[in-house]
Amino acid sequence: MFEIRYFTVNPFEENTYVLINEQKQCIIIDPGFYYQNERDEFLQFIRENGLTVARLLNTHCHLDHIFSNALVVKTFGPGLEMHQKDQVVLDRSQQSASMYNLPFEPSPMPKSYLEEGDKVKLGDDELEVILTPGHSPGSISFYSAKQGFVIAGDVLFKQSVGRSDFPGGNFETLARSIRQKLYKLPDDTIVYPGHGPSTTIGFEKLHNPFVPEDPTANFA
Repeated sequence: MFEIRYFTVNPFEENTYVLINEQKQCIIIDPGFYYQNERDEFLQFIRENGLTVARLLNTHCHLDHIFSNALVVKTFGPGLEMHQKDQVVLDRSQQSASMYNLPFEPSPMPKSYLEEGDKVKLGDDELEVILTPGHSPGSISFYSAKQGFVIAGDVLFKQSVGRSDFPGGNFETLARSIRQKLYKLPDDTIVYPGHGPSTTIGFEKLHNPFVPEDPTANFA
């Protein structure tokens, strides 16, 4: 069973997730540590808990989710895993950082690509890869059927959704990803988003004003 810990970090208040199994191995998802104190706190957390960093995953490659990819790879050794369709976003990350005046060490290139339906395994636990584009071309979500949660990146938030006006984004694609992929999960599935508080699939189907389960619903 995964223990889920998260850190809210960097100027964009991004949620970085650490999934820890009973053998004290862990998966890092979207390491967004930017400021030195954030990086120090993360490294201290890993050290004090005696954790072995086994895998590094990106839900997508916008800069606030990859600020510390290099730190994780250089310090702990796991290669980056992501979807191939977000390679173009990763390749543009330094240009994006200059636009925000937020320089950072470039992310290493991925060691491998994840595809929809892949199983990310760690000991006896696993996450299923769900392709959920729209916020970015290769956005993926990580679903644990056993524990009833999904780490959805910037696709679905509590009563909101990810932006679709970045290059490679598309609102119709995003809405389709949410309705056809995430809303098909059990209603009690906990959604851990890339920003903001957690929610559940059932709550969002009823209360999300941007992507209601029924596209003809009127929230006015």
